[in-house]
Amino acid sequence: MCGIVGILGQGPVAEDVIDALKRLEYRGYDSAGIATLEHGHLAICRAEGKLRNLDQKLARHPLAGHSAIGHTRWATHGKPSERNAHPHSGKKVAVVHNGIIENFRELKDELIAGGAHFLSETDTEVVALLVDRELRAGRSPVEAVGKVLPRLRGAFALAFLFDGEDDLLIAARKGSPLAIGYGKGTMYLGSDAIALGSFTDEIVYLEEGDWAVITRAGAEIRDLTGAVVKRPMVKVPAGAMLVDKGNHRHFMAKEIYEQPEVIPHTFGHYIDPTKETVVLPELPLDLGSVTHISITACGTALYAGAVAEYWFERFARVPVSIDIASEFRYRETPLQPGGITIVISQSGETADTLASLRYAKELGQKVVAVVNVPTSTIAREADVVLPTLAGVEIGVASTKAFTCQLATLACLAVATGRAKGVLTSDDEHRLVRAMMEVPRLMTEALKLSPEIELLSRTLAKAQDVLYLGRGTNYPLALEGALKLKEISYIHAEGYAAGELKHGPIALIDEKMPVVVIAPYDRVFEKTVSNMEEVAARGGRIILVTDQKGADLANVTAMQKLILPEMPATIAPLIYSIPVQLIAYHTAVLMGTDVDQPRNLAKSVTVE
Repeated sequence: MCGIVGILGQGPVAEDVIDALKRLEYRGYDSAGIATLEHGHLAICRAEGKLRNLDQKLARHPLAGHSAIGHTRWATHGKPSERNAHPHSGKKVAVVHNGIIENFRELKDELIAGGAHFLSETDTEVVALLVDRELRAGRSPVEAVGKVLPRLRGAFALAFLFDGEDDLLIAARKGSPLAIGYGKGTMYLGSDAIALGSFTDEIVYLEEGDWAVITRAGAEIRDLTGAVVKRPMVKVPAGAMLVDKGNHRHFMAKEIYEQPEVIPHTFGHYIDPTKETVVLPELPLDLGSVTHISITACGTALYAGAVAEYWFERFARVPVSIDIASEFRYRETPLQPGGITIVISQSGETADTLASLRYAKELGQKVVAVVNVPTSTIAREADVVLPTLAGVEIGVASTKAFTCQLATLACLAVATGRAKGVLTSDDEHRLVRAMMEVPRLMTEALKLSPEIELLSRTLAKAQDVLYLGRGTNYPLALEGALKLKEISYIHAEGYAAGELKHGPIALIDEKMPVVVIAPYDRVFEKTVSNMEEVAARGGRIILVTDQKGADLANVTAMQKLILPEMPATIAPLIYSIPVQLIAYHTAVLMGTDVDQPRNLAKSVTVE
């Protein structure tokens, strides 16, 4: 989840490293640091807190080295502090690291027994001191790293800079992503293409177990066995990965408002609007013969999968099981022949989801990846890649990536229903016409923003909030509660509305806001009954519905947020908008860091 950058340049590179780290700050922001070679010797600058603190330090004490590695940290081992900030070093090497070294304790005990002295609480320092020990024993940098890497257990991405070696970086990848960028007489290293987008359009992604010896002349990549291998070059348009906030105060706001623009890109990839049909890319599997679907993901992506569970079972009559990836991978889930596994991840690098993909493939499943980064590890290892095409998402709390995941999964569900003969041609036309209305309806939903901003003044005073929904609105209730927790730090929980009387109703009092997501649909009357239970106990209801639902809900509500009427199929995409805006405006009013909420990072590449 940390961000790594490395540059072998033709002049001072510290400013370029900081520029690249700014694009990776969504990956970690507890502390940051940089190591360069000044007159051939390692020079390190580190700072606790936001990257701007490091930037200010370097403004006062510039580093002039032409070779550098940099890091922005999301804390795993050791609290956020300057001494725990990366790079970590020995006398002859500096290291930056993303991931967790699982066996660091036994390695640390070994080093201490040999007289080593540790300055930090991190697992990363073990790597630095192990390599340093090998260097002091007379091994070359390549030999030293090659000796140490097989001893490390866990998931990691590593970058090494060596004292006295101005034309050398070594990188290693096991579980956590790394990309090498090729320039003219200059080489780059980054956690992903976002870091390198302003420098080069030629990227090579290291594969699992790879490590690379990088000089200004190029990179020699070795696999897990040490054999020299070639990895494909990927063209990324220069500058294509650069983003800014535009006229918005936060990236999250910009990404919420981009949804009516990006959703057509997603649907346009999977829909033929003239024929009103879903057109998927050629698949190495027969959707018509699928007997079971397993869906696994984490966080917001899991809730997208939970919505899709309803769609697959209703449109295709295929049984679906959905599981949190961190549980799926360890409980030895039996997966039967004839089934497929769908993994969902914005980054395509989520550690638990990637492990679940590999588990499913070991059991002979075809794996479909719904990802926003088509060059990611999950995309490269899946049998089928369905890109969500949301564009770069910087805000840690996912918004447009979530709705684009929903759009992609809706198309896959319809295609599966047609392949199995559950949906007729007329059914498909009707569903596709509804999908084509989504951008317009999203634009209408965004008009609720001023109303929700006023509502947030009340929500910001709450200590706890409940979210309720039925059917596909239940996963939206879970997502709404997650969003509020993530960025406002208000405790919130999402429940299936019918579960209210089985426990959560004990929490209801006159101080408790209850957000009810209830468009007028076939279960609306049941949800109204649950609202009456809340009202009878003094709960403060915020009803998110359409005009018909607002008219028929004979319940006193603190606020009614009214959306246009729409087919139930597409409602989750539209009703996501007010759910996101409620969290956003409440967090802004409370003064939290909306784009980079505490303790969270965008891409979770550790367990």
